[in-house]
Amino acid sequence: MQIFAHLSDLHLDGGERADARAAAVVRYLRELEHPVDAAFVTGDIADHGEPEEYQRAAELLDLPFPVVSCPGNHDVRAPFREVLLGEPAGDGPINHAVEAAGALLVSCDSTIPGKGAGYLADETLAWLDETLSGHEGPSLIAFHHPPLDVGVPLVDVIRQTGEHRLAAVLRRHPEVAALLCGHVHTGAATMFAGVPLRIAPGVVSGSLLPVEPGAGRGWDEGGPLDFDGPPSLLLHVLHDDGRLTTHHRTVTK
Repeated sequence: MQIFAHLSDLHLDGGERADARAAAVVRYLRELEHPVDAAFVTGDIADHGEPEEYQRAAELLDLPFPVVSCPGNHDVRAPFREVLLGEPAGDGPINHAVEAAGALLVSCDSTIPGKGAGYLADETLAWLDETLSGHEGPSLIAFHHPPLDVGVPLVDVIRQTGEHRLAAVLRRHPEVAALLCGHVHTGAATMFAGVPLRIAPGVVSGSLLPVEPGAGRGWDEGGPLDFDGPPSLLLHVLHDDGRLTTHHRTVTK
């Protein structure tokens, strides 16, 4: 059994509010009785894509276990790659994989520079297919944008498209235990191409379903977002038989 933390949408912007919420989630992880096997951070780490925002993220995410991160639509590839990954700045898709606790942890770039919506480039899907083929054992795949509608209208219109191409890759790799993403700012669980899909809540804010008060606000009015609830994250338990159990945790201190 392995346990993986999953957080998303920190939107660090140099302000006190986003910083305090991200720091609270990181403090929760540091104070666990035993360290998790790894943590996923599924995008929108920075709010404006500025180097200083990534420098603060690097300080917060300097944890005693592997941290696998992918960019979101608010992130900028060059400073993300340079500051968080220690790689030369570049504008190509940010894809990488590490092994931890017997599992392959894969991070794919679903961003389209300058756009809110997502798409896995052909080179990303080819890399993913090859990476999965070279590993025996369970794999978890992370990206920012969910590849299907999730019932939050203002997010569904900027989800990941071209999803049939991803589904074709997954059909060739039944060892994939789960897909992990963010973008929606709410903890949610569904299935995609027969694989569990887990969506992490937003650390900076939560999103509202259409039936909830305030959900009718447009983006110019603050969006269908809840800024008052405490930050939260997911803990994924990967069982020895390949099953994934997900636990939602709210951070109140």
